[in-house]
Amino acid sequence: MNFKDRLEFKHIKDLPIKVTDWLGSSWSLLLHTLFFAAMFGLYLIGYDFEKMLLILTTLVSLEAIYLSIFIQMTVNRNTQSLQEVEENIDEIQEDIQEDDKLEVVTTQTLTTIENRLQSLIKEIETIKNQQK
Repeated sequence: MNFKDRLEFKHIKDLPIKVTDWLGSSWSLLLHTLFFAAMFGLYLIGYDFEKMLLILTTLVSLEAIYLSIFIQMTVNRNTQSLQEVEENIDEIQEDIQEDDKLEVVTTQTLTTIENRLQSLIKEIETIKNQQK
């Protein structure tokens, strides 16, 4: 999937999915690493360390808040998906139980037919023996 495809979304619901996909990518790791290095680089070129740390901690705190929201949205989406899978499994189990019941009824019916056929064969043999 190329970068342009990662940015495109059809519905607003797709945005958090795209963001969490991107945040879990190598590019995100690289960008964050460069950002933190640049922030500490500001100190080396003369910016006030206290102000730089204040800005950095504020940004990191905001990012942590948004990350926790995106994580919760992902958990909710996965939970919903698992519930759908669970419903499908329940339906499959019901189908299997119905098939098992049908198999039992079919087996009973076949056994009854087999017994009746055997009985008919005996009657036919008896009639044949009587005619001799």
